[in-house]
Amino acid sequence: MPSGRQPGPAGRRKPRGWAAAGERGTGGLAGPEQQGAAPQGGIESGAGEPGARPVRAGPGTPGPGGAEASAEEAARAVCLRLLAAAPRTRAQLATAMRRRRIPDEVAESVLGRFAEVGLIDDAAFARAWVESRHHGRGLARRALAAELRQRGVPDGEVRSAVGMLRPEDEMAAARRLAAKRAAASRGQPAPARVRQLMGMLARRGYPAGLAAQVVRETLASEAAESPGASTDLALFWQDGADDNWP
Repeated sequence: MPSGRQPGPAGRRKPRGWAAAGERGTGGLAGPEQQGAAPQGGIESGAGEPGARPVRAGPGTPGPGGAEASAEEAARAVCLRLLAAAPRTRAQLATAMRRRRIPDEVAESVLGRFAEVGLIDDAAFARAWVESRHHGRGLARRALAAELRQRGVPDGEVRSAVGMLRPEDEMAAARRLAAKRAAASRGQPAPARVRQLMGMLARRGYPAGLAAQVVRETLASEAAESPGASTDLALFWQDGADDNWP
């Protein structure tokens, strides 16, 4: 009597290794942690974006809207990874996604949702930046405004954030910086010290007039404490200060 086994509908065995190959993930794009294995493709990492890799939505993604969904998932992964490392502005995140070739419309959609839930807040970023950089490095309003604009903060938010600093705050910070630098340069010729102090304050964004006033006060105070020190600085203090001081 013939055996009860019936031949399969295909009538032949599957080629060796077919099942293993089929199990290796042809069912859609990998998640963010697996997409990191994609080829580098020459996309360079941006500043503060360690391990950046390009993210591409494959054209063969099955199902309607598959490529767009994958690009949106990738955009969220990029933003979350960068925000976990440090606060970022909306412009910084947009630049990071552009480097990974995420479509602009997908990036804008994700950025909009992140802003709605408070994960992106340029105003809060600007306020925190001013607080940290002024008290940490003694930067003046002009230098702080330039740094915020470099990071894509809108002008209105920049003006609001730097406006938190009062003129007396800048003066106090400039005096602290000048006193510290002057103490480290004692014994050097007076003209060289003046130029060093003025240059240091200029690099931190202080106007020339304010810087000259602070340097004059600092060296005068030092001379009063050390009567033998040279105080012949009249050449450098004509009508306060030259606004074009280098």
